[in-house]
Amino acid sequence: MLSAKLAQGLSNDLLRIIAATHHDPFEVLGKHLLAVPTSTADTCVRVFIPGASNVSLHTNNAVVAANRIEGTDFFEWYGPSAQVSTHYQVEWTDRHNRQHKEFDPYCFAPQVGELDIHLFGEGQHWEIFRVLGAHPKSINGIEGVLFATWAPGAERISVVGDFNDWDGRHHPMRVRGASGLWELFIPGVAAGTNYKFEIRNRHSHQVFLKTDPYGQAFEQRPKTSSIVAAPSEYVWEDSSWMNVRAQWDWQRSPFSVYEVHLGSWRRGEGNSFLNYRDLAHQLADYVKYMGFTHIEVLPITEHPLDDSWGYQTTGYYAPTSRFGSPDEFRYFVDYLHQNNIGIILDWVPAHFPKDAHALARFDGTALYEHEDPRLGEHRDWGTLIYNYSRNEVRNFLLANALFWLKEFHIDGLRVDAVASMLHLDYSRNHGEWIPNIYGGNENLEAMAFLGQLNVLCHGQCPGAIVVAEESTAWPQVTRPTWVGGLGFSMKWNMGWMHDTLTYISKDPIFRQYHHDQLTFGMMYAFTENFQLPFSHDEVVHGKGSMIGKMPGDDWQKFANLRLLYTYLYTYPGAKLLFMGCEFGQWSEWAHARSLDWHLLESGDYQQNKHVGLQTLVRDLNKLYTTLPSLYERSFNHDGFEWVDCHDSTQSVISYLRKSSQGFTLVVLNFTPALRENYRLGVPVAGIYHEIFNSDSAYYCGSNKGNSEQIPTEPISWMGHAQSMQLTLPPLGALLLKCDY
Repeated sequence: MLSAKLAQGLSNDLLRIIAATHHDPFEVLGKHLLAVPTSTADTCVRVFIPGASNVSLHTNNAVVAANRIEGTDFFEWYGPSAQVSTHYQVEWTDRHNRQHKEFDPYCFAPQVGELDIHLFGEGQHWEIFRVLGAHPKSINGIEGVLFATWAPGAERISVVGDFNDWDGRHHPMRVRGASGLWELFIPGVAAGTNYKFEIRNRHSHQVFLKTDPYGQAFEQRPKTSSIVAAPSEYVWEDSSWMNVRAQWDWQRSPFSVYEVHLGSWRRGEGNSFLNYRDLAHQLADYVKYMGFTHIEVLPITEHPLDDSWGYQTTGYYAPTSRFGSPDEFRYFVDYLHQNNIGIILDWVPAHFPKDAHALARFDGTALYEHEDPRLGEHRDWGTLIYNYSRNEVRNFLLANALFWLKEFHIDGLRVDAVASMLHLDYSRNHGEWIPNIYGGNENLEAMAFLGQLNVLCHGQCPGAIVVAEESTAWPQVTRPTWVGGLGFSMKWNMGWMHDTLTYISKDPIFRQYHHDQLTFGMMYAFTENFQLPFSHDEVVHGKGSMIGKMPGDDWQKFANLRLLYTYLYTYPGAKLLFMGCEFGQWSEWAHARSLDWHLLESGDYQQNKHVGLQTLVRDLNKLYTTLPSLYERSFNHDGFEWVDCHDSTQSVISYLRKSSQGFTLVVLNFTPALRENYRLGVPVAGIYHEIFNSDSAYYCGSNKGNSEQIPTEPISWMGHAQSMQLTLPPLGALLLKCDY
């Protein structure tokens, strides 16, 4: 503590540096021309190093001593300007008798460009992640790290870390006018250094220790420090994939997604996490074997709590360190691409956690979130909502989306919780939300943000897709922004998923009374570009596993599930299946352990029902990706035609899937009754044959079905001039092709 007498002899600027409250330390520290030069000095070099016992300056091949201002940790040197180079070194001995020698951070000019500041202020700096954060940099051959952050509510910000004993009196940053941007180049700091920002609020004067919102690497939980990331040296080898993707017509291509939680798909010895490289090889082998076109990973952005599955993100610009480094994640993506597997990232711009070390009240104010909890808080989730009306906040998120698509070659984003973004009254009671300027419940700012997100992603990253998890009837989610839509590529068909699972979970004897749950979805199937999701959300929190939802004994459970998956793969829309569902894991998904792979270890597909189910999904993927009728017109009404949707009494539906190359006939029997001589109208005369039967012995079924040739007869049925008689297997699905 300074004595009152000593404090009276110091300027206010010096006192503010000592108290760590000065907003611009460059006004005080570094090299300054004297207002009133003397015959021997026109320049002062001033440094502030708490705990230093002595200080000297190394400049122009000379070493000169700096004198302490009595009773303080300020050291000054006075002399001619010509004697001091632009960038000089400071040498000192600290309180632990350790020697230090570094270039003075306060002898460097501002490094963040005026154009960067302008674009960020407008919310249109799409590569702001190259400016803000921590970036190794060389200035005139001097190596160090440029730190920069946005915190307009701060009175002072310091960079703290291993290099300065986490003492905020060292390395206070300079503020760049009214922009709210703070920066400091610190020589001698290198990649791998742990750091945080120490922020003092200008109004409350409270001090906060925060991780870097733009940090590109973090310590493993439960530690929370940001880490200076080295510039990537990864050499990509997926140019062939990226070139093809740029021309990819996804609306007329198969899109079958295997949803994966990297922490629990498979574990190593002692229940340890696998690293990105091991995951790349094992996942690529499995996904290729199963025939999926893409994987979708639950959020791998850095997060402090395993139990959140990644949905409470604190490090938006960093792949989680649980599985390795950023370049190892690049290898993961690259290896999948080299094996012709795409990767979709689950991305969370709807909310963020309240963890004190992260974004919440970052500078002591509601900076990234709304101040009013009626706008800024999800009480059900215990999280905060982004303030999409603020340019810099939108820029943070928009640049982040492009960061993953460009820097990591991600093929698309699945945007989580879109419904919560669009509705101001989402999960709120009367009086707990604020209407928009027109009195409605639409979040106009979020709508504008999502539209801009989709325009940017589609415009700057050809072939990338953006999928909305949107659970309401919001119109035109997947329609272009120029016609008033939100511009998403696809939307999860939550209505179809809920209706289908409700129906299939009923005892077959009662299904005839709920037939509309099978048929109603076709009323809106082509109003959006839909993806059909059997996702992680359906196999947790007491909902039971997919096989556990099925009624009946074990045989019926597996038959029902085989039937359900055939329905999934033949219904219009892209496909998504969560890991473990493909082989009928009995237990709910548990994020803290591996899937139950042991279920596949004994017996073949004719003895082990789990192997049989896995084989069925593999064959469905092969059919789906090779039969144009199952994918070419998935988002077009002319790709589907009912044969019969009215046979509720027998719980049978039948339809055609059509393409420019012909059609596939699909017949589904949702009861355990074997139906022989079932007459079905068909649009074309000829010889039909089964190309798939979910009741086949190959899938552990009862092997009921039809002979190789099924001729049509000129008997009018179901509005068609031709018909034929089929054997419908119990709880079975048939796919048939016509030779004509």
